[in-house]
Amino acid sequence: MNRKESMIDPASLGCAGYQRFRSRRHWMAQSATALSAASSSAWSPLVQRLAAESPHPNRSAPATNMILLWMQGGPSQMETFDPHPEGDGGEQVGTIETEIPNIAISSWLPESAKQLGLGTLVRSMVSKEGDHERATYNMRTGWRPDPTVVHPSIGSLVCHLLGSTTTIPAHVSILPGEWPSRGGALGAALDAFQIGDPRNPLPNLRAPTGDARQQRRLAALSDLLEPQFEEGRLADLDRVRTQHRSSMERAQEMMRSDQLEAFELAKEPEEIVQQFGDQPFGRGCLAAVRLIEAGVRCVEVELSGWDSHINNMDLQKGQCQVLDRALAATLHELERRGLLNHTLLVCSGEFGRTPQLNPAGGRDHWPVGFSSFVAGAGIAARNAIGATSAKPRMEPEKRMENVDRPVTVEDLHATLLTCFGIDAKEDWKTPVGRPLAWSQGRVVEAMLDRSRF
Repeated sequence: MNRKESMIDPASLGCAGYQRFRSRRHWMAQSATALSAASSSAWSPLVQRLAAESPHPNRSAPATNMILLWMQGGPSQMETFDPHPEGDGGEQVGTIETEIPNIAISSWLPESAKQLGLGTLVRSMVSKEGDHERATYNMRTGWRPDPTVVHPSIGSLVCHLLGSTTTIPAHVSILPGEWPSRGGALGAALDAFQIGDPRNPLPNLRAPTGDARQQRRLAALSDLLEPQFEEGRLADLDRVRTQHRSSMERAQEMMRSDQLEAFELAKEPEEIVQQFGDQPFGRGCLAAVRLIEAGVRCVEVELSGWDSHINNMDLQKGQCQVLDRALAATLHELERRGLLNHTLLVCSGEFGRTPQLNPAGGRDHWPVGFSSFVAGAGIAARNAIGATSAKPRMEPEKRMENVDRPVTVEDLHATLLTCFGIDAKEDWKTPVGRPLAWSQGRVVEAMLDRSRF
């Protein structure tokens, strides 16, 4: 089998998630995920201790922080970053020139077009995963799902290796969906700290009583638990004792932290707030900029609703209107505040949509030639990689012929890790002692500005 044939697994294509049988095993897996997410807010402060004990990469690398703008559901490349006016439905979209030479994007993204010159547009992303859950795992971790190990998301991995300098969580997920980023084999302490619309205050950060009474409660709790450990009745749980105490101390430290102001959008001038758009995703992007400014290592903001099996044009246009203002404002503010030099920004979904419209006026799943945009620390500016055909061959064995200069999901991850000074091929060991590389991809040198390294 040649390389083009091996890139795509036809069995993985289609909306299998809609038909998946909710077996007992699947229900248990979902329950475990929910428990992990529920506990992550309590354990996330431990990220600092765990990361401090971990190896640190070469800090001559440009990137220290990351923002992931996650388009859950699979945005259509035809209606966003890779329009083809001569393609099926292309006449409804139109194009607009960008600051990248000879590159036009959808006319539904006019504000983003002005900012695209800050980074690299990859139009030739390829994946073997065509199911939402599997493809989301693949794009978040750089690995295909494996029953023997849960790979850490890239945000968790970066927090593990670079550590934290904040008293608030180092890894934050805003508006998370069904499959939030996880620490996986690196531990639940590296799961993303999840919050909703930043317009709403964070829950449980203020004691329901006065400070004096709160201190008496904490002292009473310590008196209640400590003798049991000291007398040895729970000596075999000494590790739990340490985690419990550390968790409480860090939670209290976070509750007192001035860095919590990063979540308060009211601190921003109204004109800045309006630039991002008065909706949850825009507010999430503004909060992401503020969190990066406060020193948070990795922030994700999710915009769900891109799954357009029917009525593709109206759905994608509505999503583009939300994305356009928020993406453009995020890039502008990162640059204006001097944060883009050390912050990677990635905008992508798990896959793209079929170039041909289906009978319902929709586009189906298409992991062969979708688009991702990357900007910031170590990434080449005014740059584009790859191209796709306007009228591609649809046969599974012919699909790779439609993609020029393909970039795999694994290659993208290896390139991002390089910007952080992380050797993608370096081995680490899972909890069971299994050696594993941080990434199995190859660095895409054409994406990098090597003068920054």
